[in-house]
Amino acid sequence: MFGKILYINDNIAHIENTNANNNDAQNDLMNMHLIFESNDQRILGEVVEFNQELIKVKFLGEFINGKYVNGVLRKPLLTSKIRFINDDELKDLVGTSGEDTFPLGVSAIYKNFVFYPKINDLFSNHLAIFGNSGSGKSCGVARIVQNLFTNRNLLSFNANLFIFDAYGEYKTAFSNLNSLNPNYNYKFITTNRSDQNDFDLKIPFHLLNLDDIALLLQASSHSQLPIIERTIKLCRIFALDNDESIKYKNHLIAKAILAVLFSNQTISSKKNDIFKIIEVCHTQEFNFDTQITGLGYTRTFSECFEIDSKGNFGESVLITDYILKHISDDIEAMEEPNNVTYTIDDFAKALEFTLISEGFQNNSNLYSDAIILKVRVNAIITSSLKKIFEGSIYKSIGEYITSLVAKNNRKSQIININLEDIDDIHAKVIVKIISRLLFEFSKTSANRGRIPFHLFLEEAHRYIQKDTDTYLIGYNIFDRIAKEGRKYGVILDIISQRPVEISDTVLAQCSNFMIFKMTHPKDIKYIEEMLPNISQDVIEKQKTLQPGNCVAFGSAFKIPMIIKMEMPNPSPQSSSCDVTNVWKAR
Repeated sequence: MFGKILYINDNIAHIENTNANNNDAQNDLMNMHLIFESNDQRILGEVVEFNQELIKVKFLGEFINGKYVNGVLRKPLLTSKIRFINDDELKDLVGTSGEDTFPLGVSAIYKNFVFYPKINDLFSNHLAIFGNSGSGKSCGVARIVQNLFTNRNLLSFNANLFIFDAYGEYKTAFSNLNSLNPNYNYKFITTNRSDQNDFDLKIPFHLLNLDDIALLLQASSHSQLPIIERTIKLCRIFALDNDESIKYKNHLIAKAILAVLFSNQTISSKKNDIFKIIEVCHTQEFNFDTQITGLGYTRTFSECFEIDSKGNFGESVLITDYILKHISDDIEAMEEPNNVTYTIDDFAKALEFTLISEGFQNNSNLYSDAIILKVRVNAIITSSLKKIFEGSIYKSIGEYITSLVAKNNRKSQIININLEDIDDIHAKVIVKIISRLLFEFSKTSANRGRIPFHLFLEEAHRYIQKDTDTYLIGYNIFDRIAKEGRKYGVILDIISQRPVEISDTVLAQCSNFMIFKMTHPKDIKYIEEMLPNISQDVIEKQKTLQPGNCVAFGSAFKIPMIIKMEMPNPSPQSSSCDVTNVWKAR
């Protein structure tokens, strides 16, 4: 079949086709791997094109001292012997079963050859899995995870796989994990529990930092950040619920009322504004029924603001003296405590105190920004999202992550977070918050990378977007994890049918790719532009893939290979609607 090498042009060898009349042999030739052998040289090539006269072979790498190395420094001699790759050489390319490997799938070209990538090479780096809807992405992901836990060579007890499930489709694929090994556990976390083994999605509101709350409330300007920052400070102070915190509240109310009293408003406008303050911010010392004692008489707070015949407050002296007693400028220097808990309701109340604070009421722009935040926090409180942030028991970040992983006092290896009942805007923020907590925990751990976390992001284009986060808070958590997460053991596994919508920074940091069939020209062009090492041959291969087949390449793969993924058992709920049976008359 292989005649002599006619000539070598760049990285392509043009070989004489001596078996053009054997159609069976010709049909099996495409994408096969050949060896160019001469003296001390064994160069690997792949058939990329052939006709009746020529066979074109692209050089891929070289076997040196029995091991394959990518790239070719010296082109083969024109007199080199050309043959098909043998089994031993193939095993070196696809890997062999062992403690540090796992079965990924089978070769779509070489029968009976299973791919065994090294677990470290594939899962110590960010992974991207792309493909059209129906190309087999979800089944491929389910099969990969199932293969990891059915691997008899390795007990993956300390694995922490967080699957952010856009449609709740992976529950059926992993719910029997414990039956594979009693040491394994699967945990399903959701906002809509359907059986007794489900867990409610909860995020302690006190764990949210300034950046988290800014994203949750869809802050759009930098002027809103100090409002949120001050509100968090008040939340922490008020959470103490002691004499000092009450004194702080009274101080804020007193200063707000005093500012109104000495304003140039009409007396009736002053009364309205003061009553509005008391209506939203009140304590035992400042409410409508508070008893204020004068010389031999008492008045309620509201009675002190009755307007007399001269158009003044009847008890202006009494109320002014009372207000001044509660103003203490020293208390403004009170440091906010750590390790306190508060809820989203507490945040809303603290925001009211922020609104009456000096500097806000008289600044129309700041006040408008704060009102927008108030409307949005109240919208969350009156929606089903509120239950996610309920809970009044203090938890540190470490304790919260432990609670995510724990199931009935045992460790879970797969934590499936179902987001199908949450709208896209808030689902994205929730994924960012949990990802930020995992990253912060890993970054501050004494032993770097001691507890790896893998974040599987199904429909990643919903979350890892080209957002305005960097403009608003200075960074995007997924960009940061993509750049820094690997050394701390926080790894992204992004699954998407629209890579063009994914952050450039994240995609550029991925080391491994599994691309199922993709046909959208914008996505294909984007992948070509973002991955300079991807060859046109790989791009062409993935266009014609059958469902369940992918082109895999990157640091975990010695050469780009077409891998056929076995159907997962059990499968995720990702199949298309069976229209025929649904329409069928019963």
